[in-house]
Amino acid sequence: MGLNQKTHANLILGSRILLSVLFLLSAVAKLYPSPTFALTTFEVKQLLPMGFSESMAVYFSRTLIGCELALGILLLQPHYFKRLVLPMSFLILFVFSAHLTYEILASGNSGNCGCFGALLPMTPLQALIKNIIAMGIIGYVFKAVDISKDKFNFSFVMALTFASILAIYLVAPMEAKAPIPVQQIEEEEEGDVTDATLNDQAAGVVLNTELQNDTNPKSENTAQLVEKVLEPTPKSSGFEMYFKGIDKGKKILCFFAPGCDHCQETAKELTQLKKTQPNFPKIKIIFMNEEAEKIPEFFEIAGSSYPHQIIDIGTFWKVLGNTKDTPGVLYLWNGNIMKEYDGINERKFVKSEFQKLVNKKYEDWK
Repeated sequence: MGLNQKTHANLILGSRILLSVLFLLSAVAKLYPSPTFALTTFEVKQLLPMGFSESMAVYFSRTLIGCELALGILLLQPHYFKRLVLPMSFLILFVFSAHLTYEILASGNSGNCGCFGALLPMTPLQALIKNIIAMGIIGYVFKAVDISKDKFNFSFVMALTFASILAIYLVAPMEAKAPIPVQQIEEEEEGDVTDATLNDQAAGVVLNTELQNDTNPKSENTAQLVEKVLEPTPKSSGFEMYFKGIDKGKKILCFFAPGCDHCQETAKELTQLKKTQPNFPKIKIIFMNEEAEKIPEFFEIAGSSYPHQIIDIGTFWKVLGNTKDTPGVLYLWNGNIMKEYDGINERKFVKSEFQKLVNKKYEDWK
């Protein structure tokens, strides 16, 4: 037995409202927790890996979100509804789904796909299932509605679309990038490895000795004073531009967002380790410039202040890695990345594990 006319109409209306909420939520979520931070993150993590240039990505991200916002509104009005609004809604979901399918096949089902930004993290597979369901609803509505009910005020449709796009540009204006680094607070390092020591390390060892003036190279006394301590061969980590001397000896490089609770907790744990271990590696921090005014509060929570730099959001994600997340912690030894932590899931910083790592001899790493 078929549905009566009222129930049929209610199903169509409910479907339109559901689709509208989906598109509106998708647009708003991509602006969370702040428009500049969210859009820059979306551009670096989603658009640049797809082949967009930096200059094109800033326009595409805002235009895309503006179109999602417009579709969310247009799905509730009658003008060109079946002729244009429904097909465009289906098309944008189809394109997203094709990209998600490729991402799953190429990289696996991991990370946040960015469909709902940081507000509602979703894996690529979850997002793909969501899109398929939404496309099915669009297909149902397209089949159910009468094209004769369409109205033909095209100017209204275009005006609303352009107004939505303009609203996103106003909410998240494009900003000129500040010189990198934006800010640097450094301190004098004590006890760093000397250039002479680095020459010894190039051979894979550090020579810890107090050689006396002895002209006989075969002197037994001299030989007894030489102690070989294995260390990794020095290399360039690529972070010297941020902190001079970071490739000498053991160092800890952190990537934090000042307002991130997890970053604050990680910094606090590092401070606790530092207080219990006299020879704990020097800690350096690279902050993104989102909520930079919270850095003093960050150090209060951490229990200590550290040498740090503040760089723009886009550069921050590139340096950390656009597939990674905060908090990021790198354990460096002579420029070699011995251990890397990021995010709050399977690769998160573990205090007890890290305490053992910094005391581990180099020969035990092999």
